[in-house]
Amino acid sequence: MVNTKINLCGVTLDNPVIPASGTFGFGYEYADIYDINVLGSLSFKGTTVEPRYGNPTPRIAETASGMLNSVGLQNPGIDKVISEELPKLRACFSKPIMANISGFSLDDYTEACRKIDSEEQVAFIEVNISCPNVHNGGMSFGADPKAAEEVTKAVKAVTTKPVIMKLTPNVTNIAEIAKACESAGADGVSLINTLLGLRIDLKKRRPLLANTTGGLSGPAVFPVALRCVWQVYNAVSIPIIGMGGVSSSSDVIEMMLAGATAVQVGAANLVDPFACKKIIEDLPREMQRLRIDNLSDIIGGAH
Repeated sequence: MVNTKINLCGVTLDNPVIPASGTFGFGYEYADIYDINVLGSLSFKGTTVEPRYGNPTPRIAETASGMLNSVGLQNPGIDKVISEELPKLRACFSKPIMANISGFSLDDYTEACRKIDSEEQVAFIEVNISCPNVHNGGMSFGADPKAAEEVTKAVKAVTTKPVIMKLTPNVTNIAEIAKACESAGADGVSLINTLLGLRIDLKKRRPLLANTTGGLSGPAVFPVALRCVWQVYNAVSIPIIGMGGVSSSSDVIEMMLAGATAVQVGAANLVDPFACKKIIEDLPREMQRLRIDNLSDIIGGAH
């Protein structure tokens, strides 16, 4: 019998498979089609202090082996997430969850993280620092080591739960950003968020997305994500959650060999709502095929 359990920031998960934020709603939506308690955990929809209606449509564009999205963090705001969304999730999911928090200023991040920290079922706080810093000309917090360090310190000062910083690949040196987060007290990092991309409507001769650019995800980005996980594993000693184009159990194992402790599944959920379930069911068979007894033993095993 193979062992799929992993330990993420001191929390034991039955398996390393976690639906990525923004691709699984608040989780309970999927409970209508299968028992979501098979998941290791789940990262719920990106949440901000105030409600957001998101970007204008169209927000989605297809690409070869992937998709572009520019949803714009549509969510009901932290207070309604706590009062309305999380109780619905608790009713159908008994495992630890990951809260994904976004913001456009330090105050945004600290207020939302402080509020979510008191929720018992929330075991991890995943802080998305790919958002534009409105007080610094719109540059992403995650594009500058000092800004990433500043956000990490601010969030750690108001939370008691493990803080996992979610990093953007749209930088020259993602390992440098990860090191800055670690030095500021981050308990882990998750990577990668989407790659910036563009599609043009040939008939209209205009960008397909109303917001012009969007985030590229799907199988096309898997080699880039794997490279980033590899580089960050060599740079930090805190756990890594790998994501970006993961769509099979073999992808999960490849991510873990590169250095990931846990793995998030994103765009695959939008193609097949049973994607995570299928990956989890197939994982023991793939482990047996590759003669892996304990999944946690292979973390960073390719280095």
